[in-house]
Amino acid sequence: MTQSREEFEARLRQIGAERYHDLHPFHDLLHGGGCTPDQVRAWVINRYYYQHSIPMKDAAFMSRVEDPALRRQWRSRIEDHDGTDDNEGGIKRWLRLAQAVGLDPDYVASCEGVLPATKFAVDAYVRYVREKTLLEAVAASLTELFAPKIHANRIQGLLKNYDFADDSSLSYFKNRLKEAPKDVAFGLAWVLDQADTAEKQDAAAAALTFKTDVLWSQLDALWGAYVAPARVPPGAWLPGDGLLLQKAS
Repeated sequence: MTQSREEFEARLRQIGAERYHDLHPFHDLLHGGGCTPDQVRAWVINRYYYQHSIPMKDAAFMSRVEDPALRRQWRSRIEDHDGTDDNEGGIKRWLRLAQAVGLDPDYVASCEGVLPATKFAVDAYVRYVREKTLLEAVAASLTELFAPKIHANRIQGLLKNYDFADDSSLSYFKNRLKEAPKDVAFGLAWVLDQADTAEKQDAAAAALTFKTDVLWSQLDALWGAYVAPARVPPGAWLPGDGLLLQKAS
C-alpha cells in the first residue's frame, strides 16, 4: 500500500534513527577523545577515500540525467567537493585535516594504505549510483538528512579533546553544516515526489538502507584494523607510514 508523503518521509527518517553511523562505537570513541593519534590518522586516511569518490559518484549520476534542471541542481554537489575559483572545496579541506593530524597530504591523496573493506564499500556505492534507477541513486544520498547532527557533535568533540582541532583543520565539517541541508532539501523533496507507488517507496527505502550499510561498514573496518583487537590487513596503512616528518627528513 502506498504511503502518504508524510508517512513515507517518517519511514525514511526512521531508517536513519536506527541505522545511521552516528550510532557506531567508533564515533563515540573519536568524539569523546578516546582515539589515539594513529587511530585518528587511520580514520582520516580511510574517510578520504569516501570523500574523493563522492564527486565521481555524482558525475556518474549526472551522466544519466536527461533533465537539464536536475543536472543544474546536482552540479553544485561536485563543486562543493572539487572546488571552484571561489571555493576551495571539501577535498582540499579534508587534506588540510590530514596535515593537521601529522599526515603527508600527498600520501593521503594517493589512497595508498586504504583498508580493503573501505574500498569495497565505497566502490560499491559508486557502482550502485551508476547502475540503479535515478530514484534509488538520489534516495541513497539521503543519509545527508542525518549528517548535520554528526558534524556538529564532531566539531564540538574534536575541539574539546584534540590539540590538532581548530577552525582550519575542521573547516570541512563546518562547511558541510551549510552545504548538506541545501542538498538534502532538494533530494528529499525529489524522492518524495518521485516515489509515488508502494514499489518505488520500497526501492527508495532500500536504497537509503544500503547507504547506511556503506557508511557503517567503513567504521567496522576501522574498528577491526586499528582499535581492538587491532589487526591491520595486508597492504593497509601501518602507523608510522605517510607522516609529514618522514617527508621533511
